[in-house]
Amino acid sequence: MADKKKDSDQTEHAEGEAPLHGLLAEYDSTAALIAASKKVRDAGFEKWDTYTPFPVHGIDGAMGIKMTKLPWIVLGAAITGLTTAILMQWWMNAVDYKYIISGKPFWSIPASVPIYFELTVLFSAFAALGGMLALNNLPLPSHPLDLKERFAKVTDDKFFLMIQAADAKFDERETRALLEGTHPTVLDVVLEDRTSPSKLPTGLVYGLLIVATASLIPFAFIAKARFAKSEKTRVHVVGDMDWQLKFQAQQAHPFFADGRAERPEIPETVAVGHLREDDHLFRGKEQDTWARTFPTSIEPSADALERGKEKFGVYCAPCHGFAGDGDGPISVRAQELAEGTWVPPTNVHQDYLRQMPVGQLFDTVTHGIRNMAGYGQLIEPEDRWKIVMYLRALQRSRQTSVDDVPEAERGALK
Repeated sequence: MADKKKDSDQTEHAEGEAPLHGLLAEYDSTAALIAASKKVRDAGFEKWDTYTPFPVHGIDGAMGIKMTKLPWIVLGAAITGLTTAILMQWWMNAVDYKYIISGKPFWSIPASVPIYFELTVLFSAFAALGGMLALNNLPLPSHPLDLKERFAKVTDDKFFLMIQAADAKFDERETRALLEGTHPTVLDVVLEDRTSPSKLPTGLVYGLLIVATASLIPFAFIAKARFAKSEKTRVHVVGDMDWQLKFQAQQAHPFFADGRAERPEIPETVAVGHLREDDHLFRGKEQDTWARTFPTSIEPSADALERGKEKFGVYCAPCHGFAGDGDGPISVRAQELAEGTWVPPTNVHQDYLRQMPVGQLFDTVTHGIRNMAGYGQLIEPEDRWKIVMYLRALQRSRQTSVDDVPEAERGALK
């Protein structure tokens, strides 16, 4: 009987007008809307919704809305993104293109963490957006409520509740009686939208096709550039300092008489702060002989040794090793590759180096020797002396005995 009654109610709206979409009730307050929502929820309706101009606290419970599935969708996408990043990094670094960088492993988890993070967030963001649209049946170009002028107040100060006619429990008379019992200010019927076109506008369709086609053009140029050869330089989107007005080294310049942009040093001049008259401090010499003592400004101390150790670890240890045995990581790697001619770094504990004046060691650090480059432009003179001081400490460590330890501290060695 209920189905027949429902069919008869539907036919009343089918003659001369669109079919019934649902019943819309309007309320003046959130309290009235929440009370009405509880009655509709208890009546067992499923296809209905409320509309408010701002979030209403407690409306979810009044409507009986269950926990959304969106967090599980996002979690699944996050795990997928993380797994994709792990497999991608492993395949590219450990399988497809093995390339050793400073002796690091082919595939390292710490080095890949940024990629793990980025793909996890990227997949999660797309899942959150796409899942939200899918669960809410969006996008929805048109809706029957768009044709109700009163419904525009939902963005201002009115509250609405609508029960759809597609609900299995919907019966127009009984549903109207239920909503009237909630004391709405207005109760109105909502008819299906038969005025909005069911197809997208032709101009919009062609516009989207043109935009989609045009978006492929940059990728076509990129693909062409990867395999094409040209005498012209690549296009710089961000020029930075490459395009600034400047003259390169050894470039011509019409302003100067000699036609050179690079100016030579002025004879018999010294830059401010670079007048270095102390031969002992700056050249390691005393009266044209190598100094055997440290400059008076370089006093032996724990801080000086620590500074020397720090600089030794940065500039010397890569070749000579932290203990000075000539087994630094660069040397070890070169010997493993066995490519070309490799001269191993000097072992600093050799006897002739232990006897060498500290001034000559300072000069070696400054200007280099044989295959060793000089570090005079990179390390300040005071720090070069502290490196020599730490080097002497390393050499002394190999020549000590228990007699060199204070008697009060010898017990700690046992």
